[in-house]
Amino acid sequence: MDLQSATAVGADAPGNHDMQINTTRFGKVELFESDVVEFPSGLIGMEDCQRWVLLADAENPALGWLQSIDRADLAVAVVSPRRFVADYRARVSRRDLHGLRIESAKDAQVLAVVGKDDFGLTVNLKAPLVLHLQSRQARQIVVLDDYSMRYPLAATVPLRRSA
Repeated sequence: MDLQSATAVGADAPGNHDMQINTTRFGKVELFESDVVEFPSGLIGMEDCQRWVLLADAENPALGWLQSIDRADLAVAVVSPRRFVADYRARVSRRDLHGLRIESAKDAQVLAVVGKDDFGLTVNLKAPLVLHLQSRQARQIVVLDDYSMRYPLAATVPLRRSA
């Protein structure tokens, strides 16, 4: 799934939106209240940020941005992990999904946070973000599998920073 289909932000005519946020990375962003994704527990290390919006990257359909609504300076690059690790399967406990109203795997969108180390871009496969797009509820979970927090993306992966 390309991240462009994950949210409707920017798809409608200007002026028809419920709210506007100012961001340091993207400037003013108009969105609908229904675009807001709630992380009741926040993200690991960012527990105070619970309201986010998922933005598609303007130039790269593989890359998305999770922009905090609570902090203008906070945007996290995200990708679909299966785009880069074809056999990726996140095994989680039922307790981790509590409150998300996920009935089956097809109800969930799994995203992984992109990072950078001394050798290049990495993706966190150990603590993915699980979103129930219909209810707009999400949670970052730690999977039971033995995945890396800094899985290296191949040098051939065209994930340049375009925002």
